[in-house]
Amino acid sequence: MSLTRRQFALGGAAAAALASPIATAFAKEADKNTSSASIPTHSHDMSAMPEGWVKSDQVALFIYPQMTALDMVAPQYAFASLMGATVHLVAKTRDPIVSDTGLTILPTATFDECPTDLDVICIPGGSIGTLTAMRDDETLDFIADRGSRAKFVTSVCTGSLLLGAAGLLKGYQATSHWGAISILKEFGAEPVDGRVVEDRNRLTGGGVTAGVDLGLTVVARLRDDFYAQGVQLMAEYAPQPPFNAGTPATAPQAVFQMMDEMFVGFRAEATELARTIASARAL
Repeated sequence: MSLTRRQFALGGAAAAALASPIATAFAKEADKNTSSASIPTHSHDMSAMPEGWVKSDQVALFIYPQMTALDMVAPQYAFASLMGATVHLVAKTRDPIVSDTGLTILPTATFDECPTDLDVICIPGGSIGTLTAMRDDETLDFIADRGSRAKFVTSVCTGSLLLGAAGLLKGYQATSHWGAISILKEFGAEPVDGRVVEDRNRLTGGGVTAGVDLGLTVVARLRDDFYAQGVQLMAEYAPQPPFNAGTPATAPQAVFQMMDEMFVGFRAEATELARTIASARAL
């Protein structure tokens, strides 16, 4: 297999840096009946890579105003490491998208420009922005249409509420941010507490930082565990947080109570909206 430096670079900086050791490792595991002399292992030679490591995957991340940027950026980092893949940042228009923290992101495709058949569709979450997106029929129709054919249907944080509103989680186990997970049942989903919940081709991630886990999991499904481990190593993803307060179960009670109270209004509005959507769209 011939792979130019430019083509390889398009696969992502992480994969590029890992190329030589990965190729060498796979050369050592090659068919025992094949002469080692026929398997190039010198630096930067990619011919020893498995054929399945370079694919023309089509990946779409839906972005929208007031989304949580890290919900999108974390899995995008992993998806961008897929050699041969094209990663689209899809929005209703090509106007700049401003996240809930003020980060501005430029879409690369509109709904009409997004490929019809996707290997992955990924939906990030948010709060007010997510509720607004849930009220938009054009958005829900787009997610439902692409999700109905995508090889993997995925989300991070409250992005699973958008999957549910689009009718893509009925009868599936799914997760969301701890402050919103209970709402999933309104869409006929089975809420499951987990960093990444996988049910057939639906993969949903927990809150915000779980986007890294979701991205690595999807990369492993599209390539293999070895490839995903290389991406993880390049990202040096080995969390050692300064506090053990990342879940309701581990956070100090006073901290959890304060943060949970902030979700009361969101949960009430989202639950009512979910019921309205489920009824109107016959979910």
